[in-house]
Order: sequence, then structure tokens, then C-alpha cells
Amino acid sequence: MNGEFLAFFVFALIAISGGVLMINLRKVVHIIFVLMFTFLSIAGLYVLLSAEFIAFVQVLIYSGAITIMMLFGIMLTKHDDKAMMSVGFWRSLAALVGIVAFFVIIFIGINDLSLGEQATTLHENNVEQIGIAIFSKFVIPFETVGVILLVVLVGAIALAKKDEPDEEASKYE
Repeated sequence: MNGEFLAFFVFALIAISGGVLMINLRKVVHIIFVLMFTFLSIAGLYVLLSAEFIAFVQVLIYSGAITIMMLFGIMLTKHDDKAMMSVGFWRSLAALVGIVAFFVIIFIGINDLSLGEQATTLHENNVEQIGIAIFSKFVIPFETVGVILLVVLVGAIALAKKDEPDEEASKYE
């Protein structure tokens, strides 16, 4: 077992645990922090795959996206902690057993996997290759995604905006 193998296990365990916790947690702030750890561990997996640029983009974009999502989550949800439903012991135990079984199955599947000869030019000038691909082949989808994200941002702000009572109407009542 070398360091890269150990790092893969740590990052994979954090990513899987973060995904499971994100589903089971109730408070928005806790979910956002767990999601942030999941994204950071996925960025670590990209670094292990010699895709440093994708790891940097993962951290940069998803950190910004997480910040925006945290703001929207706080704005759009009710903060009533009294209505929380507790999860039983057996349900938690079953989820834990399922996670461990999934992890063992994935480990056995990946450990016996043979990918053949590794490509040696994957990490050479990958930023340049990505830039050429984005601005030559995929410029229209890239710009379209930017516009869609802007529309989503404006729509979420419009949904989160509370209607204030009209002051003029309240004067005459």
C-alpha cells in the first residue's frame, strides 16, 4: 500500500461519507459544510489523477457555487428546528451496513480492474488542450450554460424576495 493508494481511500471515504451525510442531515448549514468536504475530496481525487486544472476548477467553481447555494438555502427554507424527525437506531445501522457493503464491493471491483496501458500524455499541457477545446468546439454550450446560470440566479432571488405590505394600503385601513 503506497501513499497514493492511501490518499485515494481517504478521499473516497470522505466523498462517500459526505454524500450519505448530506442526504441524512436536516440543517442547511450542516449540509453545505458536508457538501463542501465532498467537493474538496473529489478535487483531491482529481489531483491523484494528474488533472490539477480540473481540481482547481472544482475548488474554485464549487466553492463559489456552495456559497451561493448556502445563501439561497438560508433564504428559501424555514428555520423551524422543532419539527425535526429523529432517525431510529436500526435505520442508521442499516445505512451504515449498506455504506460499508457498497465500499467493499466498489473496492473489490476497482482493485481487480485492469485498464491496460496507461496514457502518458494526459497531464501534458492539459490546460492548453482544455482551453482550445472550450473556445473552438464548445463555445456555444459554454456561453449557454453561463446564461442559464444567470437566469437561475435571478429566478432564485425573485422567489426568495418577500412581499412587503403596501404602506399606502395600510394607511387607509
